[in-house]
Amino acid sequence: MNVLIINGSPRKDGNTAIAVEEMKKVFEKEGIETELVNIGNADIRGCIACNTCRTKGKCVFDDLVNETAEKLEKADGLVIATPVYYASANGTLISFLDRLFYSCSCDKTMKVGAAVAVARRGGLTATFDELNKYFTISGMPVASGYYWNGVHGGAKGDVNEDAEGMQMMRYLATNMSFLMKSIALGKEQYGLPEREERVYTNFVR
Repeated sequence: MNVLIINGSPRKDGNTAIAVEEMKKVFEKEGIETELVNIGNADIRGCIACNTCRTKGKCVFDDLVNETAEKLEKADGLVIATPVYYASANGTLISFLDRLFYSCSCDKTMKVGAAVAVARRGGLTATFDELNKYFTISGMPVASGYYWNGVHGGAKGDVNEDAEGMQMMRYLATNMSFLMKSIALGKEQYGLPEREERVYTNFVR
């Protein structure tokens, strides 16, 4: 099994990376492979709603988004981690996720998702909610720990002093591992849930 980890921080070795590394230790112990994609410093533009992806099967802008889509298709789980900027995820990450989730034609159903936010002080829960919406619009079960998935720290390395936050990362990775393994067993015995044909209702006709 494998987990794709997306780090939205422009600091590859900052507090967000430290939080993710704590999760990776647990995944390794559980026999789950991980792949890390750092996008914080990437030149990622936003979606322009051209819908080219609906015919080509990938985003019209052939960049890190399309590369990551191939990794997402193979992954059993997805961790999205970000620092908090103005009570929101990093803008580069949001542009990346908008395009990734809209353009990736792979079946995301039952891939397990987990969101991690890292804040100096405030905005953590707002960012946590923001990231979870990408999972729930895609039929992805959302992994949780025992509190909202976040760690606090300002200067590099401060998150190591947040004992509860770092423990949360371990709990989250443990629960995510269990959920992925349970879903894999369920697929073998029961298959994926049956689906109805999608119904689209516009508010203005």
